Amino acid sequence: MSDDRPSVTVRDDPDADQYQAIAESGVVAGFAAYERHPDHVVFTHTVVDDAFEGRGVGSTLIRGALDAAREEGLRVVPQCPFVQTFIERHAEYADLV
Repeated sequence: MSDDRPSVTVRDDPDADQYQAIAESGVVAGFAAYERHPDHVVFTHTVVDDAFEGRGVGSTLIRGALDAAREEGLRVVPQCPFVQTFIERHAEYADLV
């Protein structure tokens, strides 16, 4: 992983059904698409823009999305392989599944 990690902010865009990683420039560097239900959220797909690949944007994005789910008291269904692998590698999120 490169040490030139961009500064990104994670925000929920419920109209688009996705959490977005917003770069300092205001550009959407990546997103995690989801389906929200009353008691859980299903993460279906994660995309990181090619310009931000390999720089930690995906991990920052998923960490922010999972933290938000925890704050809302939602369970997580990780259909997206990236989200599944992230949870497997970060045991502190295993209780959400």
